[in-house]
Amino acid sequence: MTAGDQILQWAIWFALIALPLAFLMTVIRVIRGPSLPDRVVALDMLVAIAIGFIAVIALKTGFHLYIDIAMALGLVGFLATIAFARFVLATAGRVKAGVPKQGVGAPGKVKRKSVTGRKKK
Repeated sequence: MTAGDQILQWAIWFALIALPLAFLMTVIRVIRGPSLPDRVVALDMLVAIAIGFIAVIALKTGFHLYIDIAMALGLVGFLATIAFARFVLATAGRVKAGVPKQGVGAPGKVKRKSVTGRKKK
C-alpha cells in the first residue's frame, strides 16, 4: 500500500464519520426551521450530503455505478429545489396581494383599500 492509498483510506473513513453527522445536523435544521426558505435550503443540503455519501461509498467499494446514481440524484435534487423556490415565490406573491389563505384557520375578512384612495369612515 502506497502513501497515497493510505491517505485515501483515511479520507474515506473521515468522510464516513463526518457526512452522517452533517446529515443529522441538517435534518435538525429541516425540523426546526424557523422559516420555509430555511427548510428549502436545508433540503437542498440533504441532497448534497447524500450525493457525497454515495460518492464515498463508490470509492470505498470500487463499484463505480454509484457515481451515475449520484449524478441522477443531483439532477432530481436540483429540480426539487427549483420547484420549492417557485412555491415560495408564489406563496410570497399571494401574501403581498392580500389573497386570503385557503384551508383551516383562514382569516374571514381581508382589509381592502378604497378604489378612490380615500379612507372609509
